Amino acid sequence: MSEQIQQLLNLETPPVAVTFHDTQPNSISRVEKTEASGCTYWRRAAEGKTFYTEASDHYNCPIGCYTHNVELPETQMEELEKTLGLMGELGYIAMEEVPGIPRQENPFTSAVYSPLTDTTDTPDVVIISGTPRQMMLLTEAATAAGIGTENGVMGRPTCAVVPAVIQGGRSVSSLGCIGNRVYTALSDDDFYFAFPGEHIDALVEKLETIVNANRALEEYHQQRQAGI
Repeated sequence: MSEQIQQLLNLETPPVAVTFHDTQPNSISRVEKTEASGCTYWRRAAEGKTFYTEASDHYNCPIGCYTHNVELPETQMEELEKTLGLMGELGYIAMEEVPGIPRQENPFTSAVYSPLTDTTDTPDVVIISGTPRQMMLLTEAATAAGIGTENGVMGRPTCAVVPAVIQGGRSVSSLGCIGNRVYTALSDDDFYFAFPGEHIDALVEKLETIVNANRALEEYHQQRQAGI
């Protein structure tokens, strides 16, 4: 399915699978390096690595810890409050907005990150990054598959797409946030599309139809434009 998605959309970055576990997964190694942000693990998985993380592997990312319901030690909790305070002072976010940010319901134990091609379980969330044209096709396919988003496009924080997908059972698009773009080196021309892994068969089936339909419609509109 991952190969089909990549071929149909001509993606440069492979889709990533994220799967949460209540215990440490067997036969998978823990991440070798603790990263500065939780979304950096998306990038590592897109580079071809499969690994799992524990709660402490996310401590460097206080915002990601909030969205993923990672219990923070006192020092990291102070950093979270400091970060939110800075965002508030800058006018980036109002404190009354924080409770409305999607957050995992269950406390974080561990998560497996991998290229979608290498996942052995049905992932909780599949994350794809690409151009607006590629995301347009995915959005149309998701709508046709009955898992289209009802909430428009999300902004900051990017990591909130993960609990948003899990809680809503539908696809979510995110424009990314400045933290995500710094930590993952996401192109200024790209943004994200995420969907529940359980619906991948339906999405890919509709995606093929949508891609072919858009090719035919593009030719139709080009001919129509030329004739006017």
